[in-house]
Amino acid sequence: MTDETGVDETLLPLTDGDVRDELPEDLNASEFVGPYVFPNNNRRRIPGVLYLLIGIGFIVLWALVDSSLVNAGWAWGGAALIVIGAYNLIAGWNLDVDETDALVSATSTVGFPVGHASAQLGWRGWLSRPTWRILLYSNEPQPERRGLVLIDGNDGEVLDTIVEKNPEDWSEYHSDV
Repeated sequence: MTDETGVDETLLPLTDGDVRDELPEDLNASEFVGPYVFPNNNRRRIPGVLYLLIGIGFIVLWALVDSSLVNAGWAWGGAALIVIGAYNLIAGWNLDVDETDALVSATSTVGFPVGHASAQLGWRGWLSRPTWRILLYSNEPQPERRGLVLIDGNDGEVLDTIVEKNPEDWSEYHSDV
C-alpha cells in the first residue's frame, strides 16, 4: 500500500502504537473459566521414548554403515541419547495428587484453622519427584501463625511440616486490628 507521496507504507518504521501483540488463546488467563489443571509430569516419557529410539538408531547406523561420514561420534551420540531417554523415563513420575488434595492434607497437618493458603508444584531429588509446597496462614485478620507443608505429589505422603509464629507485621493494612 502506498501513501499520497508514492512511498510504500509497509516499509516505514513501526511505532509502538502500530504493534499489536496478544497471547494465544490457551495462555490468556483473563478469559479462562474453570479450575487450573497442573500439567502432569509424566509427559517427560514421550521425549524419553523418542530419545531412546533415536539413540538406538544412531548406534545401529554406526554399526551397519561403513562410511567416512558415519564415525564413532554417532555411537557416542546414540549412547548419550539413550542415557538421556532413560533418565526421562525414570523421572516421568505421575502426578496423582492434585493441589486440592494437597491443600486438604496440609490443612489437617498444621493443627490450626487455615485462612489463606497457596500451593506450588516443585520437584525434588535427582529423580525429579513432584512435590507440593503448601504455604498456609492462620484464620485471623492478621494471621498469628503460618506453616509450610511439603507433600509428595505421587503418593500424598506428608514429607515435612514447619509451623511457626507469623513474624510478619500486617497491622498497617488492617485499620480495625
